[in-house]
Amino acid sequence: MKKQRIDPLWGQAFRPAAELQPGATPQFFIPGCAGPVWPRWGSRVIRLAAILTALSVCGPVFAQEDQPQPNQRQRRREQVTPAPWPPLRLPDGQPDISGYWDPAIGGTYSLTNPSRGGVGLQDQLGIPRKKNPSRIIDPADGEIPYLPWAREKQKYIAANINEPVKEEFIDPQARCLPDGPIRATFWHTVHILQYPGYVIFNYEGNHPHRIVPLDGRPALGDSIKLWMGDSRGHWEGNTLVIDVRNNNSKSRLSNVGDFASENLHIVERYTFLDGKSMRYEARMDDPAVYTRPWTIASDFHRTHTDPTYEQWEEACHEGERNVDDSLDLSRAATAK
Repeated sequence: MKKQRIDPLWGQAFRPAAELQPGATPQFFIPGCAGPVWPRWGSRVIRLAAILTALSVCGPVFAQEDQPQPNQRQRRREQVTPAPWPPLRLPDGQPDISGYWDPAIGGTYSLTNPSRGGVGLQDQLGIPRKKNPSRIIDPADGEIPYLPWAREKQKYIAANINEPVKEEFIDPQARCLPDGPIRATFWHTVHILQYPGYVIFNYEGNHPHRIVPLDGRPALGDSIKLWMGDSRGHWEGNTLVIDVRNNNSKSRLSNVGDFASENLHIVERYTFLDGKSMRYEARMDDPAVYTRPWTIASDFHRTHTDPTYEQWEEACHEGERNVDDSLDLSRAATAK
């Protein structure tokens, strides 16, 4: 039985040189995929992300031909130890809810059909994906209530994200810029830390953070705008309520171009239900972009309770060429 070994960087199945035709374009083959897979974008970072997506969809990184693989649902899950409940109280009276938290469905490609992984690549490859419930719970139709001009802008960006010929089509997340408080919450694991008078959020994706004071201090002046906004919090029982203003809104809310203006006002509610469950809701109000306030929500669960766990380093900026490479390739393709 012949093994196929996948290059851990490029995902290319190693093959003897004799099997390659002279002058052939390198491709990689993943067991379980119908034919070769090769991302169209040239950046090493983008190709690696595309390859990891393909690996997760089509098969394992190391595979044997003709050998059945175990169902993903049978894989061992991390053992999570719930925190004490009712929660212990910290010296300043806060309920102790510190730890790592994950959304029920991670990923920020779409707010109305949230999915994990590089779903943009799946769409390009024609791989069907499950329709998940919208994260938007109000309005009832699960859609963002954009003003007409704002809806057209969002559609314009969404139509050009796969072949961006202008910088305005490049997602700020691809530039390793901060995601803003909403998108950062849904992208990767959130690490919540508590200190006397403060709650701190460390986000695994791109590593932004938020320091939320609980002492009732006044908000910053309107002239100061921040990537992660200016947060002020207080506790209502086991619910942490955070008022977020002063967003510069230079980030997007999703890959497909959902956005707000610098007038955005967010009210977040983190309701801790037991030692391993939390409900997150955020009320979004921006009369410059939306016809009415709307609410995004998700369940979260506690994760990574092993005391030796550390967040992964994401050195996104080091050697980052996503923007240049994506624009060059898309412009070249358009010119043909």
